Amino acid sequence: MTDDVRNIVLGVVAAGISATLGWLTRTYVWRRKLRRKQAFFGLPTNSESLLVVNREAGRDGSVHRFDVFALLELSALIKGCGAHAQIIWHDTAQQGFGERTEFCVGGPFSNRRMAAHLHSLLPGVRINTDPEPGPDQGAFQIGSERYRMEPGVAEYVFLARLTAGQDARPVFLFCGQRAITNQAATRYLARNHEKLTRKHGASSFCLLLKVVNSQAYGPDVVEVVADVTRAAQAPLPTPRPSAQPAG
Repeated sequence: MTDDVRNIVLGVVAAGISATLGWLTRTYVWRRKLRRKQAFFGLPTNSESLLVVNREAGRDGSVHRFDVFALLELSALIKGCGAHAQIIWHDTAQQGFGERTEFCVGGPFSNRRMAAHLHSLLPGVRINTDPEPGPDQGAFQIGSERYRMEPGVAEYVFLARLTAGQDARPVFLFCGQRAITNQAATRYLARNHEKLTRKHGASSFCLLLKVVNSQAYGPDVVEVVADVTRAAQAPLPTPRPSAQPAG
């Protein structure tokens, strides 16, 4: 074998080894990212999950188009984990939580399941569900702080990942003041789940997000107002009854 042939053979072997090592490295990194994603969402390969959706106000059997977009965002996340999803109406989801990962979309005024989750898991949150127009319609209250919406200008939404125990699958809540904010929260989760995984791991959290100028930017411009986990999980103090005048 001449030196030229030997050099060619060694070059081909080196290129093959380099390509193999590169493929193995990329595969390892991809699988590691997938495992972290699956752990965060509680979605092992071929597992089942629930998408709980509300019905559009005044329309029997209809879903608001922005909530449909939210479901599409979540469906892509679930498929990316190699899992499956079942879509059910909020008023037919008569079951506990923790056995399957659940994604619950919609405010408590149109989603009974969301109202139950807020009562059980986030007792420090109060949402004004009064249908009468007014400055506090749809307002969020967390502890002593109140967040009123300006439709199309500044609107708020909760994004929460909650668990009932160490081995329980998580419940994800997307609870907004308007349907477009629900989609904004799901899109925020899709874009930032890796950052949220690094920060929170498998722990529960509740973020208050603000959707900025949705009339111009739709669900794309979202700001994190605060991590309100502690305040949202602490029950609000019960108002003391006023003292009765002496007879």
